[in-house]
This record gives sequence, structure tokens and C-alpha cells, in this order.
Amino acid sequence: MAIRKILVVDDSSTQLKHIEDIIRKAGYTVLTASSGKEAIEVSKQEKPDLIFLDIIMPDMDGFEACRLITRDDVTKNIPVVVLTSKNQKADRMWAQMQGASEFISKPYKAEQIIDAINKFQSR
Repeated sequence: MAIRKILVVDDSSTQLKHIEDIIRKAGYTVLTASSGKEAIEVSKQEKPDLIFLDIIMPDMDGFEACRLITRDDVTKNIPVVVLTSKNQKADRMWAQMQGASEFISKPYKAEQIIDAINKFQSR
């Protein structure tokens, strides 16, 4: 699967901009959303090739958004990479149970973001 368009979801504008810069510099088109609800809407409308999703957000957390994205017929084939400060084993397991394909803990390095993209690029 060729990765071209990536959705980044985070309620922190600083984090959103940082991740967006990493991905854009690597040559990808970046879409952004600042909530779980917005992530679902953008996913359905734009059909990105990959999603980086924060967990701790107001209104709808990333776990719920991930579950809804990965179980919807329109978006279920879009891989979701959870990118969060929640780093307990239970968080990782719960993310996987909600449909997440990968889990990256904050603080992260730019290489981890690019490595995750490359992993799905070769699928």
C-alpha cells in the first residue's frame, strides 16, 4: 500500500504542528484534526492512507475514535498508529483491542514517526 496522505490527530496544537512538520518534511501530504470526532469526519471524507492518533483528548478520546474508525466499512482498512503519553501495558493492549496497528509513546523521536510510516509503506 502506498502511503501518500496521512491524518494527524492531537488536541495539542504544539504536538500537532511538530508531527505535521516531521511528516511533511518526509514528503507526505498531511491532514490534521484536533479531536476524536473530527478525526472520524476527516477519515471518512478524505480517506487518508494512515492515521496518527492521540489518546487523551476532550469529548471523544482516541480509544473510542480508533474503535469507530477501524470498525466502519468506509475507514476500516486505514491503519491507525496510536501516539500518546499513556505508556502502560494496559494502554497498549487496549489500543490494540480497539484496532490500533501500532503504538508510539510520547516523547517520541522523528525517526519513530518515519519508521511507522515506512512499515505501512511496505505492506
